[in-house]
Amino acid sequence: MQRNSNHPFSDRFVCMALVKNGIITRDQAKEVFEQRERVCATIDKSKEERSKKIPDGVRIINPTTIIDVIAALKFNRADKPDQILDEDTIFQALAKEWKLPYLKIDPVKLELNLVTTTIPRSFAMKHLVLPIGVKDGNLIVATANPFNPEAIEDINRVSHMPVKTVVTSKSDIIRYINELFGFQRSIAQAEINFHGSIVDLGNLEQYVRLKSPDELPANDHHIVNAVNHILSYAFDQRASDIHIEPKRDAVWVRMRIDGILHTIYRLPKKVHSAIVSRIKNLSRLDMAEKRRPQDGRIKSNKGDLEVEIRISTVPVAFGEKVVMRIMDPEVLFQDLEDIGFSGNDFERFQDIVNMPHGIVLVCGPTGSGKTTTLYSTLRRLSTPKINITTIEEPIEMVHEEFNQIAVQPGVGIGFANILRNILRQDPDIIMVGELRDYDTAENAVQAALTGHLVLSTLHTNDAPSSIIRMLDIGIPYFLVQSVLRGIISQRLVRKICPKCIETYVVDSKELQQMGLEVSGAGGITLSRGAGCLHCRGTGYYGRTAVFEVLPYSKHMQKLTQKETSLTAIREQAKQEKMVTLRENAIKKLLNGITTIEEVLRVTWGQGDI
Repeated sequence: MQRNSNHPFSDRFVCMALVKNGIITRDQAKEVFEQRERVCATIDKSKEERSKKIPDGVRIINPTTIIDVIAALKFNRADKPDQILDEDTIFQALAKEWKLPYLKIDPVKLELNLVTTTIPRSFAMKHLVLPIGVKDGNLIVATANPFNPEAIEDINRVSHMPVKTVVTSKSDIIRYINELFGFQRSIAQAEINFHGSIVDLGNLEQYVRLKSPDELPANDHHIVNAVNHILSYAFDQRASDIHIEPKRDAVWVRMRIDGILHTIYRLPKKVHSAIVSRIKNLSRLDMAEKRRPQDGRIKSNKGDLEVEIRISTVPVAFGEKVVMRIMDPEVLFQDLEDIGFSGNDFERFQDIVNMPHGIVLVCGPTGSGKTTTLYSTLRRLSTPKINITTIEEPIEMVHEEFNQIAVQPGVGIGFANILRNILRQDPDIIMVGELRDYDTAENAVQAALTGHLVLSTLHTNDAPSSIIRMLDIGIPYFLVQSVLRGIISQRLVRKICPKCIETYVVDSKELQQMGLEVSGAGGITLSRGAGCLHCRGTGYYGRTAVFEVLPYSKHMQKLTQKETSLTAIREQAKQEKMVTLRENAIKKLLNGITTIEEVLRVTWGQGDI
C-alpha cells in the first residue's frame, strides 16, 4: 500500500476523499485503519486460493490496496444507509477528487478486436488498462490507475492515437481483461484447430455445467471455451436470445436484451462451423445435417438455477444460423399478481382460468410473453389433486408438476394426434402450445366439450380478433359458443430503470396528437429513464406485460354466428368494459412504469380498437 499521504492512492487520501464526499463517516474511516491488516490477510489468502485454479502462465500480480479493504468491509453508505458501499462507488468518488471522468464499462458496447489487439494482455493486466473505444480521434482507455504516465505513453505510441483516460473500478478492468482476451485467444486458436466432444444420448437434456474463467484448464478445447464464454456472457447480461449469424466474411453474435437485439461480437468466419458443431453437440443435433432446420435443447446452470436453452438451426445464405433461446425459470414462472395485470383485469382473468371446463386463449405475437403467462397460470392451478398435461413444440421448460409431451412431426406425433389420445391419460387441464390448424383446434374443442379445461395460444393482434380466427380455422360457430370461456391478449413493454427515473411534464394535447387518449387538459407528469450504469444508458431495465382480458359472455355468444362482425364484437367488448391493450399501456405510462415510446411501439395500429 502507498504510505505517502499525498499520493492519490494513499490510505489517507482515499479515506478522506470518501469522507469529504459523504460516502463514509469519520468513524468508518477510523475502522478502516483498525481493520486494515486483518482484512488484507483475508483478501491475500483468498487470492492465493484462487490463483491455484488459474492455468500456469496467466497468474496476475494484483497487490491489495486500501480500496480493496474498504470494499471488503461492506459498510453501509453514509449518504444512502440502505445501500452497501461497493468498489464502483469508491472509484466514482475518487474520480471526482482526481477531476477525471468515471465510466462503468458496458460490455455490450465493447469492440472485441479493439480491446484485444491494441495492447497485449500481459501489458493490460500489469498496468490495469483497457482500450474501450475511439471517440473524436482519441483512444479511450479505462484504467484503475490514471497516474501511470509511462503506460499511457506506451499505448499512445503503439496505437498512433492520442489517449484519453477514464476511471473504472479495478475489478471490472480485471474481469474484462480475463474474459475478452481469453475469448479472443480461444477464437484465434479455434481458427487453427478445434475438436468436438462425445455426445451423451441418454436423456432428454444434457446437463452442461459452465465453468468460471478461473476453472478452465489449459488443455480445454478452445472452441469449448468460446461457447462457454458466449453462454456465460448472455446470462450475465440478462439476454433472452443468442443469435449466431454467418455472413460472407464474418460471424455475428447478437443478443436480445429487454426485447432489443445488440451486436456483441464479430468473429472470423473460419470459426463458424466449429461453434455450430459445438452447440449441436451439446444439444444432440445431427452435426452432419446442414441443409435442414433442426431443434434441440441444452440444460445448464445460471448461478444456483438450472436454465434450459432451446436451440434452433436453419440454413441461410452463408451457412447455418443458430438461435439459442434462454428459458430462465425466474422469467417463465412468476407470481401472476406481478406479471402486469391491473386489478380488475386480474379478477376477470382468475374467473376465466378457474372455469371447470372450456377453452381459454392467450393471444399475441411471438415474444409477447404468452409462454410466461401460461406456465405461471399452470403453476398456480397445479395441485396434487389435478392432472395437468401439456402438448408443446418444443417443450419450453421441463417442470415436474406437469406431464409434458413434445410434438415430434418427424415420427407422426403432432398436436392433433396427441390430443386424440390424451383423454385416455385422464387429464384435468390440458395446455396446447398453439391452435395452428383445423385438426388441432377440432380436437381441443372435443376435449373441452368432454369436461376438460384447455389452455392454448393464437397469433392474433387483439382479443376480439381471436373469435374470428377460431371461425376462420374452421370451427363451427355453435361449437365456439359452447366451449370458449375467455381470451387474453398481451404485449411486453420495457420498464423505466428505477435507478435513473426522472419526471417531466408534457401537454395532454401532444399525447392526443400521438393517438394516446388521456383524460384532463394541460400538463401531465410522466417519467423516463435518464440513462445510468444500472441500465447501460438505455433508461430501461426489465419488462412487464400489458393485457387485454375478454370474458366470453352470453352477448358475445349471440354475436358469434356464421357471418360474424369483428366491429360488432369490439363494440360489445367496449360495452362490457374490456380495457384494451392501448388503454392498459397508457395506465402504465401515467403510473411511471413505462414511456411514451414503448406505448406507441407495442400498441401501434391499435388506436382505433
